[in-house]
Amino acid sequence: MATKKLKLYFTGSIAARDQYRENYNKIIQLIRESGHTIIADHILSVSEKEIGLKTREERLKFHTKIEEWIHSSDAVIAETSFPSISVGYEISLALRVGKPVLVLYSEGEPPSLLAHHRDEKLLCEKYSLQTLSGILHDFLGYVDSKSDLRFTFFITPKIASFLDTIAKRGKLPKSVYLRKLIEDDMEK
Repeated sequence: MATKKLKLYFTGSIAARDQYRENYNKIIQLIRESGHTIIADHILSVSEKEIGLKTREERLKFHTKIEEWIHSSDAVIAETSFPSISVGYEISLALRVGKPVLVLYSEGEPPSLLAHHRDEKLLCEKYSLQTLSGILHDFLGYVDSKSDLRFTFFITPKIASFLDTIAKRGKLPKSVYLRKLIEDDMEK
């Protein structure tokens, strides 16, 4: 895991907060347990109705605060299982200012606008509550490390299918499985 204390910005759909509350809380809990700071209260404590009742000036002031949080963070974690234009904007802003972004989704496919976006700082991962810890561990290591490299390569559909099966059976991200194979070979 990361060696220095990181400051992370978390975002997710406020409209679907009740539906994904358990997932949001688990993400926040795992980050805090790992000793890092996570800015997330705005997602958990404000309702869509409350936002709608704010004046235009109050909403603009809050928007400025969100931009400050993103700029001051080491990375952004976005739970995107429920589509949200606001979350998409925050992801876009974070990438524009060079922040690593972990896009999490718990069902279906990755967000359609991000699925084919090529940016080394954008990582899209399908997760379950069982695989979440490993995914966050990998992401925090990626954010913290100056020497670790992200390695991308093409694989055949047959290999991709095999990796999907192994990942589901082992309840771990494919990257963790591959890294473990390499580390095991290095120890021999």
